[in-house]
This record gives sequence, C-alpha cells and structure tokens, in this order.
Amino acid sequence: MIETIQWSHEGVVMIDQTRLPGEERYVVCRNYLEVAEAIRTMVIRGAPAIGVAAAMGVAIGVAQADSANLDAQFEEICAELASTRPTAVNLFWGIERMKRLYCSIRHLPGEEIRERLIAEARLVREEDIEINRAIGRHGARLIPDGRTVLTHCNAGALATAGYGTALGVIRAAVEAGKHVDVFADETRPFLQGARLTVWELQRDGIPATLITDNMAGHFLHSGRIGCVIVGADRIAANGDVANKIGTYGVAVLAKENDVPFYVAAPVSTLDLSLPDGTHIPIEERAAVEVTHVHGVRMAPEGAAVRNPAFDVTPNRYVTAIVTERGVARAPYTESLRELASA
Repeated sequence: MIETIQWSHEGVVMIDQTRLPGEERYVVCRNYLEVAEAIRTMVIRGAPAIGVAAAMGVAIGVAQADSANLDAQFEEICAELASTRPTAVNLFWGIERMKRLYCSIRHLPGEEIRERLIAEARLVREEDIEINRAIGRHGARLIPDGRTVLTHCNAGALATAGYGTALGVIRAAVEAGKHVDVFADETRPFLQGARLTVWELQRDGIPATLITDNMAGHFLHSGRIGCVIVGADRIAANGDVANKIGTYGVAVLAKENDVPFYVAAPVSTLDLSLPDGTHIPIEERAAVEVTHVHGVRMAPEGAAVRNPAFDVTPNRYVTAIVTERGVARAPYTESLRELASA
C-alpha cells in the first residue's frame, strides 16, 4: 500500500504528489509551518489526507513549542494550518479533533500534552485507513461486474492515509472477485487523474484507461460505462457535493445517460452545519496552474484566468453517497443525519 503520510522521529513524512508519476520522492516536514506549506502547495492533497496532515501538523507544532504560554502558541499553530485550503472540511475536522483533545489535557504537564497529541495524530492516520477499507466494503456491491467505472480526479490511497475512498471502492470490488476496468479523467488543470489515479491503478494491476476531461460525455453516451464513482471534499446536509472542478459536469452527463453516479467519502467529510452546497467555500488557485503545464506557458501573456479548484454537484445528480457507516440515498437530509449520528 502507498504510504501517503507517516509520523517519524524526524518529522511528518509525505510522498510528494507534485513529483508523481515521474519521481517517487518523500519529503520530511520538520515543523508545522512546513506541514502547512505542503498542504498549500499540494505536496499532500485529498480531503482525508489533508485531515491527517492537519492533525500531525498540530502535534509537531506543539511538540516544538515552548511550555510557557502554550495556549497562545497552540492557537497560532491551528490558525496557520486552517488558513491553507478552505474547501476540504476534513482539514478543519482534523484541527478541531486536536483542539478538543488539547482542551481536555491542557492542565497536564507539557511533556504529557505533547505525547498525547502525537499519539492522537498517529491514531487519526490509522483510523483513516480502516475507515477507507469500510467505505470499500460498503461500496463494492454497487460496482457492476464486468463493466467500466469512470472516475474523476484522484480519490485513491494518495488522497487518504491509505487505500482510498472512490478507488478504495474499486479496489474492494476487485478484491471481491469482480472484473472491473477504470476510465480516469485527466482532471485539468492539475492533472490528478492523469498523474496520480492511473499511476495507482497500474501499481495495483487494475486495468486503467486515461481520457481527457472532454471525452467523458462521449464514453458515458456509448454505453460502456457502468457507473461513475468520485470522492468529495465537503458534503452539505442536503447531499450537495463539493469535489474537484469538473465533477459537476460528469454528474450531469451521467444523469443524462442513465449512469449511476456515486460519491465515496468518510463521515468526517459531511458538513451538516451547511444546509446546501451554495454555502460551501470554493478555493480559487493560482492562474499559473491554467496558463502553464509543467512550467511551459500554454496561454498568451496577460490572459485573464479563473481557476476554481472545486465545483458543487447538486444532490439530484447523486445516486448514492458511500461512507464507512453505510450507504446514504435521497432524501439526503435524513439519511446523512442518520449516518452522522450512528
């Protein structure tokens, strides 16, 4: 299994996803500022993986903080990590989990606080892997045997602490004996599908075909695609789903062609405080991701650029949402609330 993120005595170790597939390189973040920068620059990416990184960032920050005025330093560490990426709710979930623990142990000696926070961050990682395996078990039965599955972006082991959400469902289906092949959208402009998803599937020996984003409609209309499955960065109470830009278009095309559209995500990705997707903040990233490919300019100098990193798929296009606690279907306001409180 790909080791996306680990705790070590040297610091937080991550596979550098900006270098894949050309180079399998690991970086060591030796303080919380380096963890924050890794999240911001997408060295590590994917909502669950970001949640784990945030928890480890808090832990390493407190481990290196002065015992004097620790409360103020703790808040500064959390604020810096929270400022990195606004859309993925798992980032804030990971920070809040560490905050709750800190508040319950802040009366203890400094060394014990540090040990407890490090243990909690490592536990977040271990739990994420088990959660993804549970998502896979629940979702595997939805995957049609002998058909092609279309996915968008990367919701695999690289987007989590291990195993993956959407790709975890595909992996579980294959492990259950189903014959599945995958069409992967390239996912412009950051090319997570081309660079990461195909790389993962090749490592697992799962047949994978790369297509450009604007080919999805053609293949959905062809009858070849048995279902679509994607991950999520935030899911509102009514089942509206924020995911990598381009997901909304795939969902509309799937609906038009009567192809089931599934979302796989942990319960920590649910944001039941938001009534619908219009309240989800959408990150806007740098123009250079659109104007350049691997440092080579593809657009005229001075071109106006918009680069939203995510879009929101309305719940009417979502056939089901797969979590570690089971599968939610419409009406999502009820089913998601039930899963969240299970």
